[in-house]
Amino acid sequence: MLVLYVLIFFVIFLLLGMPVAFTIGISGAIFFIQNQYVPFSIVAQKAVSATQSFPLLAIPFFILAGNLMNSTGITPRLIKLATAATGHMSGGLAQVSVVLSSLMGGISGSATADAAMEARILGPDMISRGYSRGYAAAAVSLPSLITATIPPSMGLIIYGFVGEVSIGRLFAAGLIPGLLMMTFLMIAVSISSKKKGYKPVREKKATFKELMIALKDSIWAVIFPLILIIGIRFGIFTPSEAGAFAAVYALFVGIFVYKELTWKKFINVLDSTVEDLGAIMLIISFAGIFGYGIVYDRIPVVLSGFITNITTNPIMLLFIILIFLALCGMFIETTALVLILTPIFLPIVQQVGIDPVHFGILMMTIVTMEILTPPVGVAMYTVCSILDCPTEEYTKESIPFFIAIISELIILALFPDLVLFLPNLIFG
Repeated sequence: MLVLYVLIFFVIFLLLGMPVAFTIGISGAIFFIQNQYVPFSIVAQKAVSATQSFPLLAIPFFILAGNLMNSTGITPRLIKLATAATGHMSGGLAQVSVVLSSLMGGISGSATADAAMEARILGPDMISRGYSRGYAAAAVSLPSLITATIPPSMGLIIYGFVGEVSIGRLFAAGLIPGLLMMTFLMIAVSISSKKKGYKPVREKKATFKELMIALKDSIWAVIFPLILIIGIRFGIFTPSEAGAFAAVYALFVGIFVYKELTWKKFINVLDSTVEDLGAIMLIISFAGIFGYGIVYDRIPVVLSGFITNITTNPIMLLFIILIFLALCGMFIETTALVLILTPIFLPIVQQVGIDPVHFGILMMTIVTMEILTPPVGVAMYTVCSILDCPTEEYTKESIPFFIAIISELIILALFPDLVLFLPNLIFG
């Protein structure tokens, strides 16, 4: 099969350290060079057509909204709320980091941005209070994985676009897994911090009045994911239009509510948004070239037959695919992995009766985890660089957190109703 040459060059380019967008684009173009029956002009057509989709409009809008809300004073208010809620627990600042990631997931939509932000704000304070650098790095980076499912997750939007799965249902499905992961990570922090003797950040538990004051200050951020889901459910806006609403909502909060969005901040937001969007859309564009060869050579059909010959048991099949995704995620960037592998694995799981929304939540959690593990580990390297922490120390201290994450994934895989309860309740 010609696609075998594509895969060989893909691996070679990755090992050489070529940026993943160009790795996908060039290796995908090799298919057209080798195939004399397909005109090479399709390369340009596929690169352009991959970006010409109405649902993809949600991505630039949500990126803009996330950057705006991060620049409008929402973050310190969320830290105040998280501290009031969990600061009295063992490992107080680490608990704050977990809760803050759950709250920030509905704003940034980016796990890497969330981890970097918490590393700059909470990391130095944790180290000054006696936390080891490795534990501080793990405590601010691993909880960012919650962002993979709490709406508006960029990964869920891309998965929904590629797999033709309802983005509204995916958003609703991500809430319970996100909160469940928060619970598991808080338990991991509680157990590990007690062993290490990390103290609470508050002497006493916050009073109900203090909690309500903190909630009132940050309510515009807390209700944001709920507004999106309710708006999509009742047809007020489509997922793409929800992105436009999110950007206007963020502007309104920054200008009229918190009054902290200046022209300088706004220009910086636009600059960072263009950078983020350029990187994502380049991968999406080149993935259109790569994906054509996969479909042309009937890879999904061949691989489906191979895997279903191993087992047709839905649970076993699901775990085999998730393990494969975890291994791939160690070497391939998240967006690229979703674009390449969703068309391959989604038909397989649907064939054995697994709901595409259930699979999407599990897949996005697994593939997003690659930003926290070597050798790709973008968020891992970012946090370790900010906190001047050796990756070996980070890896050792992150073990309790990974145990918590894997435990949660196993439960979600075995009990799909935990994922599907809300989307079925809201959308039917």
